[in-house]
Amino acid sequence: MSNLLQNLSGTTVHMVGIGGISMSGLSEILLSMGVRVTGSDVKNSPNIERLRLKNVPVFLKQEPSNITNQNLVVYTAAMPIDHPELEAARKKGIPVIDRATLLGEIMQMYGKSIAVSGTHGKTTTTSMISYCLMEADKDPTVHIGGIFDAIGGTTRIGNSDFFVTEACEYKDSFLKLNPYMGIILNIEPDHLDYFHDIDQISDSFLNFASRIPPDGIVIGNADNERVLRILQQLKCKTVTYGLTSPNAFWTARNITFDENGFPSFRVVCGKKSILRMKLSIPGIHNVSNSLACFAACSALNVPTEIIKNSLRKFKGTHRRFEHKGTVDGIKVVDDYAHHPTEVIATLKSARSCTRGKVLCVFQPHTFTRTKELLNEFAKAFTLADKVYVTDIYAARENDDGLIHSSDLVNKINEHFSNAVYVSSFEGVVDSLIHDSSAGDLVLTMGAGDVDKVGEMFLAEKKIRAVG
Repeated sequence: MSNLLQNLSGTTVHMVGIGGISMSGLSEILLSMGVRVTGSDVKNSPNIERLRLKNVPVFLKQEPSNITNQNLVVYTAAMPIDHPELEAARKKGIPVIDRATLLGEIMQMYGKSIAVSGTHGKTTTTSMISYCLMEADKDPTVHIGGIFDAIGGTTRIGNSDFFVTEACEYKDSFLKLNPYMGIILNIEPDHLDYFHDIDQISDSFLNFASRIPPDGIVIGNADNERVLRILQQLKCKTVTYGLTSPNAFWTARNITFDENGFPSFRVVCGKKSILRMKLSIPGIHNVSNSLACFAACSALNVPTEIIKNSLRKFKGTHRRFEHKGTVDGIKVVDDYAHHPTEVIATLKSARSCTRGKVLCVFQPHTFTRTKELLNEFAKAFTLADKVYVTDIYAARENDDGLIHSSDLVNKINEHFSNAVYVSSFEGVVDSLIHDSSAGDLVLTMGAGDVDKVGEMFLAEKKIRAVG
């Protein structure tokens, strides 16, 4: 297996679930290495269309006949082990590995590989670091979990020793990576369909950080006690950042926000104020993310002025407080937030950039997360004037009947009395049109397809204006 992964050029690799953000990006990296790629998925998508333009054959029906004479089959962690294509590959003696194993092997081809981990903020921080390295002419290869316009999608093929990627903890996937630099943004309860509790999650992050070589470096958020405890157990070099912790080597002072919610602050390094920074994305959480970027890029010998100028120009990625449009004075914003902490941070950003009502459309993501974090979700919507809760987006799970969106609505209303359950996106749009007025902000949140609601709302408002 190791020989195959070291000599992929000229081979054929089949990607099961090729339309996914990570799988499609890895396919592009494989193509750049001279690998022939085939793939399968259950429905078409922009990611698949982009690969087809690169002459990648993609089957939209997953069945054993798709496995012919490929040299390797790769699957996502969410794929069942008895998937028909995986079974067909095994019967033919074709090696089968998961996505994280492939990513880990690719990363070993780069001397300066950077892996960004954490419960929240991975995509934004990975994009920040990537952009700074690009602006510093480091020419990195980049693999992120979102659409980043500066690289034209999810993946950038560079020609240097630098490789930047997200490191996902789900099913311990990041334990198959061997980066030179690891970054831990935060550790909180999540993915409880796999992890038993927060202690197991923390242990997993410790195992991830322990994979950094002695000459490598771990950057950690000192505001998070679990992260700080991990840093204190490591043998490699560590650097801290944070907004409140006295242990933070990189921190921010005199934080202010403009009318768009964009923060300005002094960057402090080793208790020395080094520059004044202004971001072009909103939220206190992005001040923290930018400090992680300063810590990481400085350790990679990027001059602080280049980091400053890069972050000033950084506009974020799609689905991270993305402005979708304005109609009749109503601003529509979409965000990927699907964890209580992310919901709170996103609502703070929304509140800071509107004087009107914040009308929040929330699509819970997975039954397990909704059930296990129900109480935390119920308390997260205090800054919303009204919350429209849609059906739970199942993703990789099946409905076991133990949790429903109406349960979340009832819990929210125990605290704030501002939530309603709406079963269809069309119904949400009708409610938004009735409830919104000039100066309000419509915020769609969730990791599923809730972003469609904002687009439907904008389109319907324009149709009614003409009609």
